[in-house]
Amino acid sequence: MKQIIILIFISAVTTSFSQRDFAKDSTMIRNIFNESLEKGHAYEDLRSLCKDVGARISGSASAEMAIHWGKNKLESYNFDKVYLQEIMVPHWVRGTKEEGWYKTPDDKLHKVNMLALGGSVGTNGTMSGEIIMFQNREELQEADPAKVKGKIVFIAQPMDQKMINSFRAYGACYPIRGHGAVDAAKKGAIGVIIRSLSLSEHDHAHTGTMKYEDGVKKIPAAAISTNDATTLEKIIKNTNGTLDFIFEMNCEKLPDVKSYNVIGEVTGSVHPDRIITIGGHLDSWDVGEGAHDDGAGIVHSMEAVRLLLSQKYKPKHTLRVVFFMNEENGNMGGKSYAKIAAEKKEYHVAAIESDRGGFSPRGFDCDGNEENVLLLQSFADYFEPYFLHHFKKGYGGVDIGPLKDEYENIALFGFVPDSQRYFDFHHNHNDVFENVNRRELHLGAASIASLIYLLDNYL
Repeated sequence: MKQIIILIFISAVTTSFSQRDFAKDSTMIRNIFNESLEKGHAYEDLRSLCKDVGARISGSASAEMAIHWGKNKLESYNFDKVYLQEIMVPHWVRGTKEEGWYKTPDDKLHKVNMLALGGSVGTNGTMSGEIIMFQNREELQEADPAKVKGKIVFIAQPMDQKMINSFRAYGACYPIRGHGAVDAAKKGAIGVIIRSLSLSEHDHAHTGTMKYEDGVKKIPAAAISTNDATTLEKIIKNTNGTLDFIFEMNCEKLPDVKSYNVIGEVTGSVHPDRIITIGGHLDSWDVGEGAHDDGAGIVHSMEAVRLLLSQKYKPKHTLRVVFFMNEENGNMGGKSYAKIAAEKKEYHVAAIESDRGGFSPRGFDCDGNEENVLLLQSFADYFEPYFLHHFKKGYGGVDIGPLKDEYENIALFGFVPDSQRYFDFHHNHNDVFENVNRRELHLGAASIASLIYLLDNYL
């Protein structure tokens, strides 16, 4: 029966495609790309977000500035409606003290590039202890607690260079960051340090969210740069002496605070009650400028709708641009957005998210049923002239993901750029405006605008 339904839908998609005005649609998409590449606003908007606001972790003054920045920007582009959606978000602060060293058997101190992991407790002064190294999380989990008690755990696991999909390499290593402190504390460790999650060797430490578990002691957690981790691993392997790690962090978690999603709408001319959401997350970590993660997604979303309006296009569905707050350490923006939408009995048919950087576009993932995937794949010929080729079932995004809990058949689409350099910049001081390429950013915005146009006409 399932195969029959799929065949029926394939037939419907084929019939729908035969009824499309391919020349007209292709001309519209060509005009979108021309506008973006010649007159696009995304790059300068990103410059403003990065340089006028900067890093913007949830609950901070800079996050509040970003909210005002976003509302003003959307209003300047003549959206039919611009408003703020109130939410509550976590508030973690890094503090002013963050230093780490290791001491070799010859009694020499070596300073490391280090960042506290997001959500970590502080060290309550200077903390020191003997290092015990594990190659991966599984090795730590299987360790004898007697050998770990009172020590500082170092998890040396690198991202797998053999994985072509860099996000899969990241996902395979995420547990050492997300759960390493709990694993180490259960064995009696007093602290944990990890190798930063990056495919490159460099001196920039990477932060990112981590978790604690009720009933398990909270111990400080930090990441050291890949260069420092490689050096430390070699020293540990090449010496039988004891190495001590010394670090000091005064980060802390404060009470939750009020914040906002920023929303702009263009009302649909045919189906005003049917909503297509386009978004990225406005917050970033508190280091760098949040340029690729996710300033690019913010300007992609806003620019995509601006590009359509520049062509005098009147959307059939209501297009809603959402700047989500708090993706990095709680996803309260995405969760609240979906919950409020359901409470208001809104009709959501699709959502698109850009949260993989501002690099050259490669295509889109679809997190939806087989019908939604087939529809996306039916658009492939439109994108062929622009070298987009990836149209597959996959992941939509953290912010739009909660919509699936409220809307069973919603189609979620994740923008897929080339991600090979993404983890050079992810969650570190190097994620700045200067590391985003104007042309690549504008190609991404045009790609998203083109998908919106096709969904608006054929969903």
